[in-house]
Amino acid sequence: MAGTGGSGAVTRSTLRQQIADALRDEVLGGRLRPGQEFTVKEIAEQYGVSATPVREALVDLSAQGLLDADQHRGFRVHEYSGADYRGMIEARSLITEGMFQSLVASGMPQADDPRALAQLAAVRRRGEEAQRAATAGDLNILIGYDLRYWRELSNLFGNAYLADFLHRMRVQSWVCTVQHLRHVSDLKGHLWSGHTELVDALAHRDADGARAIVTAYNEHALTLIERLDAP
Repeated sequence: MAGTGGSGAVTRSTLRQQIADALRDEVLGGRLRPGQEFTVKEIAEQYGVSATPVREALVDLSAQGLLDADQHRGFRVHEYSGADYRGMIEARSLITEGMFQSLVASGMPQADDPRALAQLAAVRRRGEEAQRAATAGDLNILIGYDLRYWRELSNLFGNAYLADFLHRMRVQSWVCTVQHLRHVSDLKGHLWSGHTELVDALAHRDADGARAIVTAYNEHALTLIERLDAP
């Protein structure tokens, strides 16, 4: 009996995560729009599953700030403002500032550490893919590569809690960004493409250069979002 119960719990947990990931992608892709409402029953029917893992997935996404829960009406996609984005930028900056300083001081790969150098090279390749998508103005492709890029870059720091927190902040930032950039018909020239420059600055232990790159990125993005958010 214990074995059966454990297997069922694992299956439900996996399904819960799969549903949460699928719905997160729907929000990031703009297919679930700001303020859009839905119920547990509607999502369960859409995916052909029971209500329990769906409810758990929706509660998870609510805890991450992507959905708002209404006890009587179900759930709706959270609507982010320009002020929200400014707060996200400030929170992200506090994390990346400390992370960059630490990486430059002692944590960046050394020339005699092949494994660490391979990790850094992998981050740079991910950054190259993100840059190509940004240059092409392909928002959906960019989001996927950008999230992986920052996840892998933060993993170099060696603190899983920091990496998870930064990843969550970047998901929220992208949801906010998507809600505003969907109004821009041509995204070429609007999307940040400094991923490899940042990796190179860190590889050369240039904390000031890394800070300048990210500061310019944040200022550009914030100006754009606030302009699009203006009435």
